Amino acid sequence: MLRPVWSLYAYQLIEPDEQLDLFACREVRVHLVARQLELGGYADRTLCGGLLPAQPLWRDLERQMLQDRRLCPGCLATLNAQRNGERPAWPGR
Repeated sequence: MLRPVWSLYAYQLIEPDEQLDLFACREVRVHLVARQLELGGYADRTLCGGLLPAQPLWRDLERQMLQDRRLCPGCLATLNAQRNGERPAWPGR
């Protein structure tokens, strides 16, 4: 079965562990991560550019998860830009 060029399968959703990571997200937010690492990219970053928590809970991304109010707005904006074929830079870069 052929996959469309853009697919939710290309991403995973992470939830921080019970103890929020000092170096990663300091809010109770869920973030998106590219499933496939890219050459020259950062393997330890979320779509919004934040560091991954120490022990995240990984989930396959499903369409209804995009409606979760805890979803990071930066990750969602980057996902939507990638869906439209754009490659936005992380904030502050």
